[in-house]
Amino acid sequence: MNKNDFTVEAKFFRGLSDSTRLSVLLTLMDRERTVGEIVTKTKQSQSNVSNHLKCLSDCGLVNNRREGKNIYYSLRDPKTKKLLRLSQQVISKVSTDIMTCLRYKR
Repeated sequence: MNKNDFTVEAKFFRGLSDSTRLSVLLTLMDRERTVGEIVTKTKQSQSNVSNHLKCLSDCGLVNNRREGKNIYYSLRDPKTKKLLRLSQQVISKVSTDIMTCLRYKR
């Protein structure tokens, strides 16, 4: 990868910018979970969670394994957990600025 080509990094952070995908990743920080558990924790519909899990899996951020009728999802790389924790620390210090930033409507 060219050191000046930030396409992959931009796609990575764009993937994290979706609130449902981010909530799914945060739900998986402490342990692997089934789709049903993720649905309960994120308060999203099963179809919505399944679509986002497919995206996260295709992008290499989560693993899945089948056990009987259940499919368990987990973070693929432990460094993702570190990244999410670090982002929470940064956000806690700048959250007011983020919320009042005029460039982002949400």
